[in-house]
Amino acid sequence: MNSLPHYQLFIDGKWCEGSQGLSQHSINPATNNEWASFACASENDVDRAVKAAKRALNDPAWRDLSQTARGKLLYTLADLIESHATVIGKLETIDSGKLSSETVNQVRYVADYYRYFAGLADKIEGAVLPIDKPDMHVFTQRVPIGVVAAVVPWNAQMFLTATKLGPALAAGCTIVLKASEIAPTPLLEFAKLIEQAGFPPGVVSVITGDAKNCAIPLTRHKDVDRIAFTGGPETARHVIRNSAENFAVTTLELGGKSPIIIFDDANIDSAVNGLIAGNFGASGQSCVAGSRGLVQRTIFEAVAAKIEQRSASIVVGDPQAAETNVGPLCTKSQISTIESTLAKSLQQGASIRFGGYRIDSLEGNYFSPTLVQCVHADTETLKTEMFGPVMSLLPFDTEEEAVELANSSDFGLGSGVFTESLSRAHRVSNQLRSGICWVNTYRAISPTAPFGGYNQSGYGREAGQDSVLDYTRTRTTWINTSDQPMADPFVMR
Repeated sequence: MNSLPHYQLFIDGKWCEGSQGLSQHSINPATNNEWASFACASENDVDRAVKAAKRALNDPAWRDLSQTARGKLLYTLADLIESHATVIGKLETIDSGKLSSETVNQVRYVADYYRYFAGLADKIEGAVLPIDKPDMHVFTQRVPIGVVAAVVPWNAQMFLTATKLGPALAAGCTIVLKASEIAPTPLLEFAKLIEQAGFPPGVVSVITGDAKNCAIPLTRHKDVDRIAFTGGPETARHVIRNSAENFAVTTLELGGKSPIIIFDDANIDSAVNGLIAGNFGASGQSCVAGSRGLVQRTIFEAVAAKIEQRSASIVVGDPQAAETNVGPLCTKSQISTIESTLAKSLQQGASIRFGGYRIDSLEGNYFSPTLVQCVHADTETLKTEMFGPVMSLLPFDTEEEAVELANSSDFGLGSGVFTESLSRAHRVSNQLRSGICWVNTYRAISPTAPFGGYNQSGYGREAGQDSVLDYTRTRTTWINTSDQPMADPFVMR
């Protein structure tokens, strides 16, 4: 029998096993079989990675690079990502269960994020201040914030890495990237490209491991200056507590229960496509999943029937097959969460129009695309982020009611509005408390467009021009231009 592929940690420009010999197996969600192993970091390894990042921050090899030179390194990295998109994408499919058609294209598009940030590297500017004192030349500079700890989940990991790593490197920071221990191999493979691109040792380290040995020591490390975290609210609370140890500037991109509002003047085919994309795309394993479908009562049945019709042709199966629309869920625990949430919702008066069951005829973690019809806003499927292919529909009567229902969630990451009325599109989108609002589309992204949340969906923004500035601090310099001695400090003028 051939031995399983094994992935090491990438620390200070070197590949290595963990200092305590910790390792885990990676499970293919399509088969539930072990397919690879990977080294896991201990607290000593975390300390080594952070200290390497701190050393690299002040090493002339990185510190003295011009902003333009930093940008060129990012352009090189982008080209490498694009040329390795198929390899990394298919690896992500095996490791997480996401469709190969999605992962490969997403990795290829991620290269454009690095190109975007590469172009911003030499656009980071300071200013000369019109100071109110004579003989003083005062100016500001944007300087790197320091060592960054980036914690990335397994879903959309190449994309979520780009929105942290890209601006951090453009700003001149160094970074320790912690990949999810659930499916880390794509990021460990990606670390090879960091090495090939020519970044100095220690500028980027890629590690993985559990909370006790890896995530907690990283986010509370005294030499970490900034934390960029994507994950769930409960873990985020621990991250915030950990940051009290180092006062690191922290941004959080957390979960969501995003509403999609369908008004009776909407193009129904377009709206149904938005609902399907927002719920069954990526098998529902997206933080912006539009899992709260709010449909005006006058068209509710027409929309639900159209979803049923469209969903009858959805192909569930092998994520590497071109014809597959919905693949397996990444972990078995997701199925348990979905089943318990559905059971409670049925007790609350909801009904399942189709789906609602695990697919035992397939190996792996497969759950059927599901449509839940709800009778009130307190239905459990409208409140719990399930991270699976479950769509919930709730009728509403008026625009005011739709806005109230949309804003009733503890979350506030994404939202959608489908209407043919331009005035309504502006009016409603302006009232929704979410970091992103899509009108007559859903799940569109771009490196130029910031994203982030309200409420329990976190704080801070990623992507967009200002995200680079979030990895800098402002330094103010005063220069006395007078040839005269400094005035006597005890004489008030």
